[in-house]
Amino acid sequence: MSEISDLILLVALLAIIGLWLQLSRGREQAAQEARAQCRQHGLQLLDESVGLRGVRLLRQHGRLMLERCYTFEVSIDGNDREPGKLWLIGRTLSGVSLPPIQSHLPGLLAEHAPPPATDNVVPLRPRLRKDNTLH
Repeated sequence: MSEISDLILLVALLAIIGLWLQLSRGREQAAQEARAQCRQHGLQLLDESVGLRGVRLLRQHGRLMLERCYTFEVSIDGNDREPGKLWLIGRTLSGVSLPPIQSHLPGLLAEHAPPPATDNVVPLRPRLRKDNTLH
């Protein structure tokens, strides 16, 4: 009986090690994606690290997929810390959220930027059902 319990313990330990290795590879890929996004948008990736923020199941093309969210911090002008997020499904980048760059531009560059919108509210139209009643 103890041989079976030892085998179950060994399989559980191997599963935990495998999961840890998979999460480590995912974290390294997220760090590479964060570096690439920062380079592309002219941002500085602070601390050269990302952290796993959350995991959720997502149905895509009829299959359940695991989506991981990673957070990191960037600097726009070297004097600030702004949050960033990216989402990965497997090895594919499914989303990225970076801070708005225009609000942090120095005075000379901001003069040539388009004027800010006076209202940042997006109007929502009520959705009608097929029988023309509101939801």
